[in-house]
Amino acid sequence: MTSTRRLQVPLSVLDRSLTREGEPSGRALRETVRFAQQAEELGFSRFWVSEHHAVPGIAGSAPTVLAAAVASATSRIRVGTGGVMLPNHQPLVVAEQFGVLASLFPGRIDMGLGRSVGFTDGVRKALGVGKDAADGFSEQLSELLAYFDGTGTVRARPAEGLRVPPFILAVGSGAVVAAAHGLPLVIGAARDERRMREAIDLYRETFRPREAAAPSAPAIGAGPAAEPAGADARQGGWAGAAGLSGAPDGDGPTGGERGAAGPDGPAAYPAAPYVVVAVNAAVADSRERAELLQIPEAWSTAVSRTRGTFTPLLPPEEILSRVMSQKERAAFDAARQSQLWGTADEVADELASLVSRTGADELLLTLNTHDPADRLDSYRRLAEAAGVARRPVPGALG
Repeated sequence: MTSTRRLQVPLSVLDRSLTREGEPSGRALRETVRFAQQAEELGFSRFWVSEHHAVPGIAGSAPTVLAAAVASATSRIRVGTGGVMLPNHQPLVVAEQFGVLASLFPGRIDMGLGRSVGFTDGVRKALGVGKDAADGFSEQLSELLAYFDGTGTVRARPAEGLRVPPFILAVGSGAVVAAAHGLPLVIGAARDERRMREAIDLYRETFRPREAAAPSAPAIGAGPAAEPAGADARQGGWAGAAGLSGAPDGDGPTGGERGAAGPDGPAAYPAAPYVVVAVNAAVADSRERAELLQIPEAWSTAVSRTRGTFTPLLPPEEILSRVMSQKERAAFDAARQSQLWGTADEVADELASLVSRTGADELLLTLNTHDPADRLDSYRRLAEAAGVARRPVPGALG
């Protein structure tokens, strides 16, 4: 049986490299690289990694370094960050890092950017930033993009003239910043869907294109999944430039490494709003089994909200046997409210409904199970139900 509501938007993957209790952080990073290979074989469009500093349960602290490892281990899927927290870095350094990535892996790199800073005073002090560092995000973003456009205070090499699609994470005022700069928005599917949809509506209403789209610009880096009919028309050709058109990768400037105006031309940006909705979704052979898969991350989230520390993942059975305090139970239940779970058809239908309600142009899926094999099985089932699966995928790490 297949879903009666085949998803008509690209499906992508976000992995935060969460650790498991008793396992070294290095194993989580190696599993991320292996998972990216599996996601590519399953037909997903993008694979993004994240940035977290000094978090006991998360190994992903250097996203551009990890993205390089992922890109070198894959060949077709687009690779990016979800995201680099710009207030933690100098824009010139970020431009140079993505310039190197885009030069080594032309047509395959995405630049997801966020505005969060460290969650504790100690982390912020170590990073050399204050609580108010996020307030300058818009100005930092302008500086960063100027280095790619060739209008920065210095010439950022090798970034200048490269076309690396930027995405803005909707944290705090992220949606307003994305609209003001004419950039794609990435927003999480929250339990308060009304607020999420209001943020999306505000983004679409206030979106200001950075520049006229270039219809003749070559597509860069397709990834294995074909773009649904009509999507390029909705986005003025930007979907192809962002690697979703189904065209093959280029291997140099004529293949899409440089901007639409030529080898030294400016970066390409969408001519219309582009919304990516991030969803925590789990699939199994039964709804009851799928529900178990997300319990480890929900518990670590609850611990983070009640004790200030996101802990390594525990087996779901161990968590369910605990006697939670009132505060822990409330935080755990709140974490569960933003998660989707069920059989492949049930989740595919729920995702299709979410796309219909939000007008999302793309879905960014995330799932962190205690057993990586369960995560792979979930993504395989969903890929098949959504119609993106292409070929057999190797098994998970032993």
